[in-house]
Amino acid sequence: MITQNKILLVEDDLPLANWVKEYLIEQEFQVHHVARGDIVIEAMKVFSPDLVLLDVMLPGLNGIEVCRLIRENHQTPIIMLTARADEFDEVIGLESGANDYVIKPVRPRALLARIQSALRHNTLEPNKNKELIFGELAIYEDVKRVIYQGKEIELSTNLFAFLCYLATNAGIVVDRDSVFKALKGREYDGLDRRFDVMLSTLRKIFSDNPQKPRKFKTVWGKGYLFIADAWQDKNNDQITTD
Repeated sequence: MITQNKILLVEDDLPLANWVKEYLIEQEFQVHHVARGDIVIEAMKVFSPDLVLLDVMLPGLNGIEVCRLIRENHQTPIIMLTARADEFDEVIGLESGANDYVIKPVRPRALLARIQSALRHNTLEPNKNKELIFGELAIYEDVKRVIYQGKEIELSTNLFAFLCYLATNAGIVVDRDSVFKALKGREYDGLDRRFDVMLSTLRKIFSDNPQKPRKFKTVWGKGYLFIADAWQDKNNDQITTD
């Protein structure tokens, strides 16, 4: 007997919720639907989903706050559903702990591909006891900890994964397609700017001047570069966590 993956659908637009639920059931998922943000945590306890489809605009509690609450105790993949395609949603949604997002109107096959990618990525065997040390920066992948200048840095799940990928490939320019395949399980579509946004966020956190970056560089037309020897001088940097 094949075990069905369980999806918690959080959507207050009932016509949309109904067709998404019916479509996913046809694709052999087990789906539980709730229409309010303030009952999601209880639904998580009862249903124990393998993935959460979470609308941004919800009664009771908005999707961003719900996402943050889920991340306090769960690493369950979260895909945000949003009617807004602007950078604000992208930044806030991803930094709150969402794994991915889908812009409404939802296209069935695209949604299915995102779900399958998130589930597949979540089941990959993690690296055990892997430590990455660069001067004052220490990354511990097994326990998802980052220490810089002797202080622990709190990062969202997505930022931590991106930082690890860049650090693992220190000194190598990694193109966007490689990043998307490694961290999202799909190819870069030429439009998605999420990792550009994340790089800007990492620069802010680690006080890397975007005008003259030393730690994280964007190589025009090629990709991203993590500078291994830029983490030595603790006197020139101040950690920013705002």
